[in-house]
Amino acid sequence: MSTTLVHRCRTGSSDLVRRLRASAEHGMTTAEYAVGTLAACAFAAVLLAVIKSGIVKNLIEVLLKTALAVIK
Repeated sequence: MSTTLVHRCRTGSSDLVRRLRASAEHGMTTAEYAVGTLAACAFAAVLLAVIKSGIVKNLIEVLLKTALAVIK
C-alpha cells in the first residue's frame, strides 16, 4: 500500500466516525427536549395543584381584594 492510499483510508474512516457521531447526537437532542418538556408539564401540574388549594386560593383572593380596594 502506498502512503497516499493509507492516508485516504485513515481520512475516510475518521470522516465516517465523525458522521456517525453527529447522527447519534440528533437522537440525544430529541431525547433531551422530550425530558425537558415532560419536566415542564410536571412542574405546571404541581403549580396548578398548589394554586387551586384552599389556602393559596384564599390568599390570592385577599391579595386581589386589597389591591382593588387601594385602587378605588
